[in-house]
Amino acid sequence: MTLPADSAREGADLAFLTSAGAAEVLRAALGPGVVLRSWGVHSQHHRPGAGVSVGYGVVVDEPQPDGSIVRREKYLCASTAHTVPSAGVRTIATNGTDIRVWEFPEDPELPILRVACSPAQMSDLLGTPVSIELLGYRPTRRAVVKISSEIGVMAFGKVVRPTQVAALARRYRMLTQAGVPAPQLLFDHPEGLLVTEAISGIPLANVISRGLGTQVRSMFRALERVLDALPADIARFRRRPAWSERAEHYAHAAATVLPSESTRCFAVAREVFELMAVSHPGPIVPVHGDFYEANVFVDRKLPKVTGIIDVDSMGPGHRVDDLACLLGHLSVLPHLAPDSYPKVSAELPVWLEMAERSVDPVALNARCAGVVLSLIAGAKRVDGSEWERDARGRLETSEMWLARARSWRDSQSYREARG
Repeated sequence: MTLPADSAREGADLAFLTSAGAAEVLRAALGPGVVLRSWGVHSQHHRPGAGVSVGYGVVVDEPQPDGSIVRREKYLCASTAHTVPSAGVRTIATNGTDIRVWEFPEDPELPILRVACSPAQMSDLLGTPVSIELLGYRPTRRAVVKISSEIGVMAFGKVVRPTQVAALARRYRMLTQAGVPAPQLLFDHPEGLLVTEAISGIPLANVISRGLGTQVRSMFRALERVLDALPADIARFRRRPAWSERAEHYAHAAATVLPSESTRCFAVAREVFELMAVSHPGPIVPVHGDFYEANVFVDRKLPKVTGIIDVDSMGPGHRVDDLACLLGHLSVLPHLAPDSYPKVSAELPVWLEMAERSVDPVALNARCAGVVLSLIAGAKRVDGSEWERDARGRLETSEMWLARARSWRDSQSYREARG
């Protein structure tokens, strides 16, 4: 499998931006007079084909107009992604790459991020005093904040690129009008901010952690009913590639963090494509696009879905990909946190057996392998804790999904069903 030239460069860029050499980039970006006292990698993000971004916690000494020096903590981002011109971004050319550096929250692609992170400005927008907590941030792509009032959590804010906000707002409104359990859209701003109500229930991940017990089958049926309820108008949106359809890109990302296993990573991607080609994905239907345990909220007692979130990828697609996303994510939980998910190994096979009855089993298992392949790079941690065992476990899991896909493909019952 041939590695795209731009992707081949990204591994080297990520290695550089997480090495001691990054200090010189940070110093150059800080400008004259500012002294970099300390720095550390806080987060790293690799979007294959679109560049890499790294977040740093830094301590600097800044000269003041009166001649004094003030020590401050800052959060800086360095990215090789192409960004719109912005006064708050410094471009540093090094190692043949243009690296763009900015101080959070002045993200060049997320112009309203500063507002979303400001309690005062959000209070003005919403017309009531609120506090803000940043829950997640992917440089140049998106951010999520929790919005609380004096009586507790009242809403969540999602920051996206301005070009994406209108379509995302339409998705939320379509879901509400169709009666699909999803957050009510409270406010949207053309510069890239959407505010949605806090939904009831708890993340499906919490329930899976405790174990589903006698409700394992009924919960899966409840998840299928939500997918069945997605409105047909969703299919009018642009179709986005499923995770497995970008297997080559994710193989590169996986090989970047596990270079000694690059042959295996690309072999997984190659076989994912081969098995998808000889199986049937089913009709084009409305899909969630990122349907897994963190994006589904359920009732604490009943097998009932109370809300689905992160609907950015919702549009036309194949049901098998939503199911593969769900099952693929579940299969890596024992590697991610084995003590937190002791029941998955017993309950995942039940969901798999139910899913294989509703979609082509070869397509399902091959696409599960593709989903897990996309999760390998995410195992790498920057806090110093051990992560390679997790990453290798995910690679082994993707190979196990492929083995099951091959077994189905070669079975007599499958050949007869395919005619």
